[in-house]
Order: sequence, then structure tokens, then C-alpha cells
Amino acid sequence: TRQALTGLFTEKPQSGEVTVGENITFVAKVNAESLLKKPTIKWFKGKWMDLASKSGKHLQLKETYDRNTKVYTFEMHIIAAKANFAGAYRCEVSSRDKFDSCNFDLTVHEACTVEGLDIRTAFRRIVVQVNTEPDMDVWEILRHAPASEYEKIAFQYGITDLRGMLKRLKKMKKDEKKSEAFLKKLDPAYQVTKGHKIKLAVEVANPDVEVKWLKNGKEIQPSGRYIFENVGNMRYLTINHCSLADDAAYCCVVGEEKCTTELFVKEPPVLIVKNLEDQMVMKGERVELECEVSDEGASVKWEKDGVELTRDESFKYRFKKDGCKHVLIINEATKDDCGHYKVKTNGGESMAEVLVQGESLVNVFCQIHKLTIDDVKPEDEGDYTFVPDGHAFNLSAKLNFLDPPKIHLDCMGNTAESTIVVVAGNKLRLDVPITGDPAPTVIWTKADKVITEGDSRVHVETTKGHCIFTIEGAERQDEGIYSVVVRNPAGEDTADISVKVVDVPDPPQTPRILSVGEDSCVVQWDPPLFNGGQPIIGYVLERKKKKSYRWMRLNFDPYPETTYEAKRMIEGMDYEIRVYAVNSIGMSRHSPASQPFVPVAPTSEPVGLCVDDINDTSISLKWRPPERIGSAELEGYGVEYCKEGSKSEEWIPAIQGLTDRTSLIIRGLTTGDKLQFRVRAYNMAGPSAPATLAQPITIREIMQRPKIWLPRNLRQTLIKKVGDTVNLVIPFQGKPRPKVTWSKDGDPLNPAFASVRNSEVDTILFIRKTDRKHSGKYDLQVQIENVEDTASVNLQIVDLPGPPEALKIADIWGFNVALVWKPPKDNGNCEITGYTVQKADKKTMEWYTVYDQFRRTNCVVSDLIMGNEYIFRVFANNLVGLSPEPCNAKDSAYIQKTGMAYKLPTYKEADFSHAPKFTHPLVNRSIIAGYNATLSCAVSGIPKPKVTWYKNKIDITNEAKYRMLSKQGVLTLEIRKPCPFDGGVYMCKAVNNCGEDSVECKLEVRRKYPSGMPLILRGPEERTRIVKGLLLM
Repeated sequence: TRQALTGLFTEKPQSGEVTVGENITFVAKVNAESLLKKPTIKWFKGKWMDLASKSGKHLQLKETYDRNTKVYTFEMHIIAAKANFAGAYRCEVSSRDKFDSCNFDLTVHEACTVEGLDIRTAFRRIVVQVNTEPDMDVWEILRHAPASEYEKIAFQYGITDLRGMLKRLKKMKKDEKKSEAFLKKLDPAYQVTKGHKIKLAVEVANPDVEVKWLKNGKEIQPSGRYIFENVGNMRYLTINHCSLADDAAYCCVVGEEKCTTELFVKEPPVLIVKNLEDQMVMKGERVELECEVSDEGASVKWEKDGVELTRDESFKYRFKKDGCKHVLIINEATKDDCGHYKVKTNGGESMAEVLVQGESLVNVFCQIHKLTIDDVKPEDEGDYTFVPDGHAFNLSAKLNFLDPPKIHLDCMGNTAESTIVVVAGNKLRLDVPITGDPAPTVIWTKADKVITEGDSRVHVETTKGHCIFTIEGAERQDEGIYSVVVRNPAGEDTADISVKVVDVPDPPQTPRILSVGEDSCVVQWDPPLFNGGQPIIGYVLERKKKKSYRWMRLNFDPYPETTYEAKRMIEGMDYEIRVYAVNSIGMSRHSPASQPFVPVAPTSEPVGLCVDDINDTSISLKWRPPERIGSAELEGYGVEYCKEGSKSEEWIPAIQGLTDRTSLIIRGLTTGDKLQFRVRAYNMAGPSAPATLAQPITIREIMQRPKIWLPRNLRQTLIKKVGDTVNLVIPFQGKPRPKVTWSKDGDPLNPAFASVRNSEVDTILFIRKTDRKHSGKYDLQVQIENVEDTASVNLQIVDLPGPPEALKIADIWGFNVALVWKPPKDNGNCEITGYTVQKADKKTMEWYTVYDQFRRTNCVVSDLIMGNEYIFRVFANNLVGLSPEPCNAKDSAYIQKTGMAYKLPTYKEADFSHAPKFTHPLVNRSIIAGYNATLSCAVSGIPKPKVTWYKNKIDITNEAKYRMLSKQGVLTLEIRKPCPFDGGVYMCKAVNNCGEDSVECKLEVRRKYPSGMPLILRGPEERTRIVKGLLLM
């Protein structure tokens, strides 16, 4: 809030007078030397009309800045003044937390009153008729100028509110839409003097239509002050005895259309009813100058010899106000107080002269004068004055009769008509007329407690003829019955005054969301606990998005109910709603926001509802999900059924709650009933439209021929390996439940040979561990009475083949050997797919494959080395694999040398033996628990050293958890699924006849992931990548 600090103005605008058609300028100056920011100025006419957007032909606003003196000069030029320009103006200046304002008046002389002319003719924001005067209107210039020139023209003509200018231009360029309900609308504004009456007139198209009159958005009810009239097509609203409270916006509503206007109530000038009187007093006496004005709340200004009087620190001058009376009190008058005193109002002034004489010389007189009145009567009451001859002074005395005190009130008692109603926050002023002589003492009480001025809000004042009780800023606790007691020696009188404090209501209770739709919701709330002492007129609702801070109003006229349907929302967006309560005093604070909700629409109906199965007591239904689900999650399906022909047609839930499956078996039905079924999808918005069957279903068993649905993979021979498990699931149909029979090779199936399990819809043949004897043809028979269906399944159990037979060397020539053999006796119950032929040099006895998957039973082995002797063997292959044992040739084949013999040279045999040495050490590792890890190093040594692994100096050679590998001098220790306890110091030690060597490393095993943090692996590739990354850490 702005602080009402003064002192910003170095020169304030002064009230001025101008003749119609002439120009006048108002100037305001602000010293910016102590300001941190450039001051902002606003010019107003009346209470709220901002003149910044009214700049044009008749009004221009300018500002200049003097860098030397650091003074801003603001000017308001009124050009070619009109009669309706007259009135009160206000200038406001602000800079950060500093604020100042001043009021001034403009008087326009020789104004010609034109019927229909109102105070806002020059300033209203509507399209005005094009002026035929020769000078160009700034709005005409702007309307025909390009948009790029707007800023330049605004600067030239002193228009500072560019946004208001653009809004007005936009309105000017729109064609006025003709009203269908109104033939003639209200004028944009009306003006009336306080205390007078005014008539608002509007012409409607339909003479029989009813109209509503609104004041500030609230409907006006007919009363003594507001009179409604219907004369043909004319509708009138007459307001009698206009007060400042009638200064408001008025609206006439016909159906969906309305027209609005503004009413300005002008306060009449304050006149001086009783003028000041000249006074002559003695030095040291008290002087009272009293006047009476026409308005009780008016302000006056006192001057002495043209200089304004203020309340100074010595309290020499005191200003007293009693209703319409204003008194200037001068304590202990001196010669300096002589002069002309003037009191001024905005409607007149009065002047009086005060003379102060020297010291009184009464002490020199010794003669005593007496006035005796015998048989005193009421008519003897009055003022008596003694005037001595030859002296410029007099003595006065007043004769009063004792008069019992009397309270003169019309609103005493505790009835509704006599109750004084005050709005909370306003001033409560109880002005009680009293009489009595001598002046009575006044005591105010409430609930037998005397009210004093201890509270800064309470003021008690007693004047001549009145006792005034004032409470600044009335509150709810100030409501009650106040008693006033007046006493004097002649007696006492009492009176009770009932005071009611009305306020805006408390906020309503937290709103509740009853239901939601695709773009709407139904909200309900409870009325406020306290209505402020006035009936609740209605409620105003606001909504906002959950993540936003901007509330948007849903209704502008008070809504009378406590249930409201809010529309035009976005589906899937979170919203909150709050409510205000409105009574005749105003609007309450907002209620707490409702729980967040999401507007969603019900899904479309499920599709494809059909009967899957039926018997005497149950039925199986199935359906497909809705085609449109929407932004809300599908909560499930509700299945209901209704008996055909029942009077209530009550739908009975098939299950408690909802099911998330698209099929359901309903059990416990009565045989012979004809039932209708329906399925509805549910989400946050409620149930969808139902999906129903085309006709009712009769609950009874239906005869169905037996039929075996043999799976496609069983229509050909099923091949299994020895030891595998066989689990054949064969579905069938038939009603009632058919009889199922299995047989093998024409004989009934022995339960010890294979297990059979049957259900209503399928049969299962199960063999836990197959053998060669399980091979054969299995027949399945499904029979209902005399009707049956059969199917056959061929099962082949295969095994590894036996070795080939009679392998022999048929011929040897050059570098070639011819081999011949016979097929194996046992082919493993399947076809032999080929043979594997291998050779070996008798020197090394290492076997090498010559042929793989060789189809014939004879072959030629070529490219043999002369001088070497070879042996041969053959394996048989089938679908299962190689035969366990080979067939070895009994003879060997020696490849003869040809040509001259070569004698090998002799060499001294060298000694290459050396001690073990690790060429690649172990490396410290940090691994993840649960994943296999390896430690690797490389060692060289001749002869081949013996390698031993240690953990924390303990031999782990025989531990099953560890696997030691050695290949080409590379030593590898594999740790299977390590845990945190597998961490420690690992050492590898190599020993041979020449010496020994060792190497060690530290292994740290970490948990899979930090405690409380889930590890999410999305796919096989990502799991592999993450594990590899963790193992390399």
C-alpha cells in the first residue's frame, strides 16, 4: 500500500475559472532531487475518471524536466472548454513508496445547457460523431495514420496512455452491432445533484417484455427511493433523494442483452446559513466566532486578515465542529487578536471584526447595584445586562428555569424498525438530542458497563443540545443495546438504542467436487458459518490450473445456489476451485481451494460383447476394450444383469466392484431365467454407455458336438530327446462334459506309463522323463453319448547313436589312405545324418578332424606327411549328436619315404630352464556383488611352474566358488557371484625347480546398488552395458 506522505509537490495545481470556448492550463511541479525514481503523475476528473486515455482535441497532457533544478513540470491543457468540463479534478503523484495528491476545481462560466449533454461527453470511450469544425481531431488523424506513426502522433499531442489509445482505436474501427432488444439504450453517463431526483429511460423493442435494473451488478428492488415505470415501449427508473451512495454503475437487462450507464452524484456547494457576528471583548477574555453551514459534513477554512489560521502548538486557536455549526475559539484574547476574521466554504464566505479593549476598570467603582425580581414567572427567563454610564463595558447575567433532562429519539427500543445498522469498518455515530437545564451529564452504557474513552476507537462528546457517541471502525463485538442516561438536579432520563453491525460474510466451506465431465465439473459447498448479519445474495466462483497462480472468475453475477456446474475446462488438466460469498455489504474472503481434480469424459462403450459359454447355472461373457478411453486411466468394467419381464427392471451387479479383465464367468444363476446383460467401462468420470446383447439369454445347457482342436505342432511327428519332459495340451469342446480316453498303439494307456489330466475344455498328457519306450502313436477319443471325435499324436523319442562298425584301411598310396566302415547297429531311433572322421599322428597322438557330417561310409584321407604313421577313428552323427564312442581302426597307416635319405645333424642340447617370473601383475579391482569377476596375470618359467592361488594367505585351490584357468601362461581366477565377504587380498604364487615368484592385489566387492536406490535395467542390451561398466570400475 502507498504511504500517504506529502511534500512531493513544490507547486500544486490551483482552482481556476474559464469561459466557454477558451483555454486553461493547470501546472504541477515536483522536485526530484530526493527521489530514487522518476515520479509518475495521474490526472483524474471526479472520483475515478483517468484522463490519460482522454487526450485529444480538447485535452493535452505534457511534461518537461529541468536538469539544472531537477524539477519535473506536469501540465494539463484544456482547449476550447465546454460547459460540462466543470467539476472537481484531482492530481496524484507517486514515486516508489512516496505519494501525494491535491484537489482543484474548474468553473466554466456562461455555460449553455444542452439537453442530453453529460459530464463525460468529451472523455467517454465510444465512437463520436465526426466534428465539422475546421481543426483536425487527433483521433481522426490516428484512425487514418499507419500503425508505425501512432507513437509519434501520441507524443506530439501529449497522449501518455498508449494502451488506452490502442483500445479506443480498436473500438472506433468496429461497426456497432445493432441491438435486438433495445431500440434506444441508456446514455453513457448521467449527472445529478445530491438530494435531487433523476429518471433513467430506455426504449425496448417488445412492449410486453420485463426488464431488470441492476446497481453495481446487484438487482434493485422497487421501494420508496427506486420507482419502476412501464409506459408502452419505454422503461423508466426514478431515483429519489440521490445521495453519494447512488454514485454507481447502473444496468438494464432484457433477456441476454443489457445496456449500462454511469451515474455521477454532484455535491451541491456548501452555503453559509448563519454569518459571523462582530465582537468586542476585554483583554484576557475568551472569544467565540460561530457560523452555521448548509451541510453537516462540510469543511471550512478560517482566515485572519487574509492569512489562514491553523492549530498551533500554543493552542491559541481552537476549532470546534458541532453538526452544521463551526466555532473559532480564541483563548485569552490580546491586542494582537484584533482584526478581520473570515470563514470560507466552497459556496461562500463570511467575515466579522474582533475588537479587544484594555484592562477592565471595574475595581474603581464602589457603588453596588441590585436587580430584584419578585414573583418570578417563566416569561422572566432570559439574558439581563448591566451597562454603567460612562464606561465602555457591560455585565451580563442569564436567568434560567430548572428543566428536567429529556432524550428526544425516534429509534428507541429493540424493534427492527428502530435498530441502527452500521457496516463493519465504518464509523458508528450516535447523535442523541437532549434538553435540560442546567445542562445534564451524560453516561453511556452497554450491558450494564459504563463506556469510557479508554479505547482509542471510542469517543464520547457532549455539546449543547446533543450527546454524541462515536466508534471508529465498527466491529462485530460492537453490536448490542446501548443505554444513554442524562441527569441534572431536576431529574434524569434514559433511552436504549439497538445497534446492529453488518459485515461481509465469512468464507464458505471448502468446496467438494461431486462429478467431472469432459470439460466440466459439478462443485458443491456449504454456506458460510456467519452471513455478516445480512442474507447471502449469492456466490462467486473462481478456478485455476493446479500449477498456475492465476485465478479466473467463473461468474460475475452472484450465483444463488450452493451447487454449480463449471464448464469450458481442458480435459486432462488439474484444476482447483474456490468460492466467495456475497451479501448486500460486499464479498467475503475466498474459501479454501478444493481438492485438485481432472476434467475427464467417460470412455466409449465396450465393444464386441458376446456369450462365450453357457450352462444351467452360469454364463461366460467376453468383450473388447472401448475404442476411446480418453486422458483418464481405465479403472475397470462393471457387469450387470436384469431379469426380463421384471417390474422394477433393476440391474443387479454380477460381481462386487469392478473387473480389469475383458471376460467374466457369472455363476449362481437360475436355470430357465431369461436375462439381459450389459457391460460398462469406468474411469474417473464414471461409467460409460453400456454395451448390451442384442436379445435376452436363456440360462440352460446347450448340446454341443464333441470336437478336438489338435494344435498345429502336434499334427506331425513330435520328436523329443531321451530324458525330456512331454506336456501335451489338447483343447476340445462339447456339452455336456465329454468322456476323454487315451490309448497307445491301440492299447489303453497305463497311468503308470504316462499321466493324464482332464478338464472341461482340454486334456493334458504328461510324461515327466521320456525313454525310448515312450515312442509310438497316441490316440485321443472324446465322446458324448453316441457321438465322438478322435485325434492321433505320433511321439518319437530319440537318443545318441551307437559307434560305426568294421572300420578298416582299404588302401594306402602316396600321401593318401582309403578308409571303409559300416553304419552303427543302433541309430538312436532316428536317421544317421553323417559321420565324423579323425586322424592322429602316432608321435603326438593329437586328433584332428578330417571330415565332419560326411554322408558316405567310405572316404579318402589325403595330404598325409611321409615318414609318419597314422591311426584313424570314426563317430556317427544323428539329430541328438555324436555317438558316445568312436570306431577305431585296428591297423595304422605308414607313409613311406621316397628318394635319398637325409641324415639329421646333431646339436648340443641347450638348457632353457629358468625360475618363474610374472610378466603381467594382478591389478586391484572393485566389483559389484552378484556378478562373476575374474583376476588375471601372466607368468613365464621353464619347466612349467605350479600355480597356487591364495586369499588372505589361505589356499583356495579346493574351494568350489573359485575356478582357476591357465592357458599359454595366462593365469585366470574366476570368482562366481561374489558377495561382500569375498573381498580381500588375493595372491598368485608360481613355483618350479628353479625358484618361485608371487604377485598379489586387493579386491573390493560392492553392493549391487546403494541402499534405498532402485536399479532399473530396461533391456538386455542396457543390462549388459551397465554390468560391463560396473565391472570395469
